[in-house]
Formats: sequence, structure tokens, C-alpha cells
Amino acid sequence: MGRRAQARPTGVITLNTGSGADAKNHAYPLRTPVLALAFGLVQVQVTTGSPDRVTAADVEFARKLAQQAQDFARCVERIHRRGVAA
Repeated sequence: MGRRAQARPTGVITLNTGSGADAKNHAYPLRTPVLALAFGLVQVQVTTGSPDRVTAADVEFARKLAQQAQDFARCVERIHRRGVAA
């Protein structure tokens, strides 16, 4: 079997970090967590597919999100150390 073609995004939203940007994980005792990303007046919430259960796909996505966020942080730190970003 061949590889399935990946769908291309139909739109891209860019949210810039800065003094108004924030990220918070909200853990709840009776539902799955919510990751809130705030960019000034815009907020994005990342949740699981179901509020009361976690699937293997949810775990896989959470791990990938964490890895990519860690990679992003390393890149930002590296550039900051070089003095490119003020």
C-alpha cells in the first residue's frame, strides 16, 4: 500500500509570543485537562477528544506536543543566547 497523501492546511493562524503570551495547564478532578494558550486577547484551548476519557491517540498527541514545545524552547533559547533577539 502506498502512503496516504497528507491534507494541506487551508489556512494558517500565526500567534506571536511576547509579554502578553502565556501557557497554562488546567487539571480537573472529574474531566480531562485543558491546555490554555493565551496571546493577548486571543486564547486557544487544547483538549482531548472526549471530556471524560483519554485515548491512545490523545496520549500520542500530548507527547508530540510536549516534544515539539521543548524543541521550540531550545531554538528560542539558542537564538536568544546569540543575541539575535532583544
